[in-house]
Amino acid sequence: MSPPPPPLGRGRKRAAQAFDDALDDAELISARAALAQGRWQSARSLLVHTGDDWDRRGHRITVLAKEPHSAPWAREWLLAEPDSTDASILLALALVHRALRGKEKPARAREACRDAAALVPHDPTPWLGLLMLERSLGAVDEVVRVFEAVRARYADHHHAHHLMVARLAERGGADGPDPLHEVYDFANWAAEQAPADSPLAILPVVAHAERYRVLAAAGHESADPKACGHWVGRRARLVMKAAFDWWLEWEQDGHPRRLIDLNFLAHAKSCEGRGAEAAALFHRIGEHVTPAPWSYPDRDPHAAFRAARASALGTA
Repeated sequence: MSPPPPPLGRGRKRAAQAFDDALDDAELISARAALAQGRWQSARSLLVHTGDDWDRRGHRITVLAKEPHSAPWAREWLLAEPDSTDASILLALALVHRALRGKEKPARAREACRDAAALVPHDPTPWLGLLMLERSLGAVDEVVRVFEAVRARYADHHHAHHLMVARLAERGGADGPDPLHEVYDFANWAAEQAPADSPLAILPVVAHAERYRVLAAAGHESADPKACGHWVGRRARLVMKAAFDWWLEWEQDGHPRRLIDLNFLAHAKSCEGRGAEAAALFHRIGEHVTPAPWSYPDRDPHAAFRAARASALGTA
């Protein structure tokens, strides 16, 4: 049975929320609203026009799949178009999100991802879904294996690299600070392997933030990122400078997940005490705040973002 449409006011409630995984993708926002009402044809059209822009495709399907009723609507789509690979992938990622919320058996989500991957061997998106699942529920060896499957199809996959960094940062969390931790090596390697204009240049900053999350949660760093030395050491300064310089030269206005990178970079510059540089980033971010990394390690991300922005813009 198809799910009922959401109550009238739901769209207004969504608009009032500060966090929106769709970021500034207006076409995605429109298709998601239609999907929430059971009109899957808008999602179909969106994905057809997205084509093989793998970062954008992964971003859009992931956001659509988070809709609470996306799984039953994807099944409705498959009933109408049994050969639709887009519907199969959407269903697979919807089951992944349900499994992560404890509403679906992980084995069922894994099977759906593998089935979808078999239908489109060149598409990294089913493997991205599997990586999201294994990042939270799987062993490290399996996470690495699935990540390599994504890279084999698209070596510079943005979301996959972020997931990998977050998982690697959690290894050895109880051991305390380690300037030679593997997550730093991985992020540096990925940034060096990527093309000059790739937003993976920001990955070392993401690694620094993810490692801070782990260390602060374990009590090895202050819960106030500005009160610890994690962001002001020599290595940290070099990483932040290189990432900011890259942004000045190569700012990727069209990348679907660029606002995630900007939030990580603005957070880093705020913690580093570089107000002018942070201010430039806040102007680009606008109202598109992301929970990570402002919530690290256990903070109110709304309040942390507003305070950092006010300080950088001189409106505190």
